[in-house]
Amino acid sequence: MERPDLTGADASAVLARLYDEHARALHRYLARRLDPTTADDLVADTFLLAWEQRGRYEPARATARAWIYGIATNLVRRHARSEVRGLRAAARDVGRAHVGEGIDSVAVSRADASAEARRLGSALAELRQEERDVLLLVAWAGLRPVEVAEALKIDTGTVRTRLHRARSALRTQLGAER
Repeated sequence: MERPDLTGADASAVLARLYDEHARALHRYLARRLDPTTADDLVADTFLLAWEQRGRYEPARATARAWIYGIATNLVRRHARSEVRGLRAAARDVGRAHVGEGIDSVAVSRADASAEARRLGSALAELRQEERDVLLLVAWAGLRPVEVAEALKIDTGTVRTRLHRARSALRTQLGAER
């Protein structure tokens, strides 16, 4: 159901199918960006807004998936400070998850992974909001650049530029911390 009609008599059934198809993946994406509780709220808010704005959906311009992720990303922007705090907190907390384990190769590997996750969380928090949105829609939500462009209502070239800048900034920041 890539480009459904949301204006017909069966719009509620169509939106229910979209919910069934996309809610779990959308929740995972939002939980990674914010936190699970806020993600619960934002998934509900996303589909409520989708229902309220169903007349504004233009199937010729965007797939339903891209449109839904666009709504969700706009809601995330309203929670931008929470997202940055969440990324920084996740970066700190990852290392605490394995405290008390014996020192062996698994523990060392987990400690290394925890340190990398902390560094990545901090680096993501430092990105500009627009670049973080594009990067995380590609990396965490699995959207293609054309879908990100549809979701954010920007040119595909702009998506590619922001994605390049975000990746470059992460490489620079993560490389500088080694």
